[in-house]
Amino acid sequence: MARNGEARAKILAAADDLFATRGYDAVSMRDVAAGAGVAKAAVFYYFDGKDALYAAVLDGYYRAHEAALADALARDGDLRARLHAVVDAYVDFAADNVRYARMVQRKIAGGGGDLSVVRQNLGLLLRGVESALGDAVPARGPLAARHFFVTLSGAVLNYFTYAPALEGAWDGDPLSPEGIAERRAHLHWLVDTLLAALP
Repeated sequence: MARNGEARAKILAAADDLFATRGYDAVSMRDVAAGAGVAKAAVFYYFDGKDALYAAVLDGYYRAHEAALADALARDGDLRARLHAVVDAYVDFAADNVRYARMVQRKIAGGGGDLSVVRQNLGLLLRGVESALGDAVPARGPLAARHFFVTLSGAVLNYFTYAPALEGAWDGDPLSPEGIAERRAHLHWLVDTLLAALP
């Protein structure tokens, strides 16, 4: 049984690496089997197809992300403190899971294919931001929680997807502890600026 769990974990790790580096469309189940060091039949034993395998990889990321967000939302404090906690949780998650941002953005930008797992989990994350904002923003319109969600998640995720290109343009490594701390401080400033502009 442990061997079965090991094989499944190897398949997920290989798929994670391949989807993040090549993109969904460029990866075959044969590639995943070779990366995991297992027979192709073993990949199909655990996963019905590439969509199911992709969904399983993303599900691991989303479960970790939801747990981090839940911890942040459970903290006491005013709206500013809660949103800082949400941003911090998102930055920590992205720093620990750099492949996640690249994988999701590649999938969305690729067009076509099944985006249901991405849509479902984005909905869960949006509800977390709606919960953090409470009634401080209107339900609809340009100041709605959904726009805060896109603005803040984009500001976090794009930093991590742009990092390889930024390293050559910036003085230093954007993903160094100092670079991430500077980005976190900027995001706190962004939250404060957005909240200060609320009517």
